Amino acid sequence: MLNIYDTDACLPLHRRKLLEIGTLGLGGLSLPGILAAKSDATNPLKGKSVIFLFQQGGPSQLETFDPKPDAPSAIRTIGGTIPTSIPGIHFGATMFQLAKLAHKLAIVRSFSTGNAGHNIQPVVSPASKDANIGCHFARIAGTSHPLTGTPTNAILYPAAVSKEVPGPSARGDLKSTGPFSKSYQPFVPGSGGKLQQDMQLQLSRERFLHDRSALLSKLDQANRATESNGEFQNLDDLNQQAVQLLLGGGVSNALDLSQEDPRTVALYDTAKYHGKRNWHKTNRGRAGLYNAQASTIGKLLLTARRLCEAGCGFVTIHASYAGVWDMHADGNNLNMVDGMRAVGQSFDHAVAAFIQDTQSRGLQDDILLVCCGEMGRTPRINKGGGRDHWAKLAPLLLYGGGIGEGKVIGQSDKQGGEPADTPCGPGHLISTILRTLLDPGKLRLDPSTPAEVSELLNHPTIPGLG
Repeated sequence: MLNIYDTDACLPLHRRKLLEIGTLGLGGLSLPGILAAKSDATNPLKGKSVIFLFQQGGPSQLETFDPKPDAPSAIRTIGGTIPTSIPGIHFGATMFQLAKLAHKLAIVRSFSTGNAGHNIQPVVSPASKDANIGCHFARIAGTSHPLTGTPTNAILYPAAVSKEVPGPSARGDLKSTGPFSKSYQPFVPGSGGKLQQDMQLQLSRERFLHDRSALLSKLDQANRATESNGEFQNLDDLNQQAVQLLLGGGVSNALDLSQEDPRTVALYDTAKYHGKRNWHKTNRGRAGLYNAQASTIGKLLLTARRLCEAGCGFVTIHASYAGVWDMHADGNNLNMVDGMRAVGQSFDHAVAAFIQDTQSRGLQDDILLVCCGEMGRTPRINKGGGRDHWAKLAPLLLYGGGIGEGKVIGQSDKQGGEPADTPCGPGHLISTILRTLLDPGKLRLDPSTPAEVSELLNHPTIPGLG
């Protein structure tokens, strides 16, 4: 697969045009030379990635990372609490694996989305200029990584890793590009969308191989002519990267989990949480939505990690089909006890596996993981044992990306309903994400930086993060 865009014209740069550029050259530079130029000191990209694990439906702050075990019974955390690896800090008991890794996390207990309806906040909201956050990154980085051809912005649904789950279902358009061209729309594996269609070459493999060989021959001739001045000391490596770009193998390899170490796949496997606890007693259970989350969330995180390694800068994971974190305890949704078993256990396992995996691979500073939903849950438990929609407080977990470890930021009030100090919202989160990916100082020096990106970068970040 191949994806190359002329970002100025917002039009796809097709393979034939690429061959013309490779043959004729751009300012005396061949394709490997163009790739090498991306390492210029003025490059605003920090070489990091972000994975946004979106918990649609609204996870409960009281049963995840801000329990209230001493509150009155009508409010008190359901299912008990568990001590974490940070002295004096407890999580909801379902988060028992993450509790052991709390010293690696940043937990925000004063985060509010200001939203009590099912939608796709804060991934796409007025705070993000009505664009998927990754579109702002892609507007600066380009729609494809220059060395691997991997899309710089992607969305993963359960269907990306399993054929046995329902199709994509989100409360809103996660692919929205807001003020930007549709060319910055996220890549969705298996969607058949425009970006994915552009990546498919309509040529026989034999012809493509022949053309690539001819192109590389011309690139080689052009580069060897400049070899003596030292500009292209890594000529052979760059030519190999040009081949990877033309093949577009980065994304296809990343999506193929059969190429991963079986022990790592087993680490992420959440299949044991599939189909337990009589979930079919609700409409969402009968539709297979809880199973879709439970059986795929681990593989989605593994796939996201592989995409990041292949050059994707922003990956949205939407494992929560039709809002399965929505625990009202009615005919459509489970109560808090069964809901946390259906959704919380697999979430806890998958995120813990991701932390262990990235630590073992030395990626803990290279990838930022963000986990939150569009809202939180009411402090007061309803008559069915569930919690309803709540706009004033929501759980937020961050890990990696160089933000620091073992942080608990802000506090909520005694009922877990509102921030007691250090309030922050989607604007703070978006600025934190974009500053992880981009260097604001270098972007300020570039007059072509879109005003929308500059505005989001200039918003204050979440206090207390590195």
